[in-house]
Amino acid sequence: MDQQREQFLNLKTPPARLNVEETAWFLGFSPHDIPVLVSNGLLKPLGHPTDSTVKFFAFVTLQELRTDPKWLARATDKMIEHWRGKNARKTKNGGIVHLSE
Repeated sequence: MDQQREQFLNLKTPPARLNVEETAWFLGFSPHDIPVLVSNGLLKPLGHPTDSTVKFFAFVTLQELRTDPKWLARATDKMIEHWRGKNARKTKNGGIVHLSE
């Protein structure tokens, strides 16, 4: 575990808003998984961010999700489905990933 992640996870009082990387650390996902969870409606960023802005997530909401086995199972299944589909498309195209993906 990298030092920055370890320091964050050991905070006595985490910040009220977490960025994508902190959210991933806290929930046990990879940072590149968070946009997938957002696009599938499993995570909701604070406010109304545009696609190109930094997204923040409420710590209190993440704390609830982290202790909800049903949500964790749905989120995990969605990630498996997402990466399985992406890898299947990659294999089907001979390992070439198109920019539209």
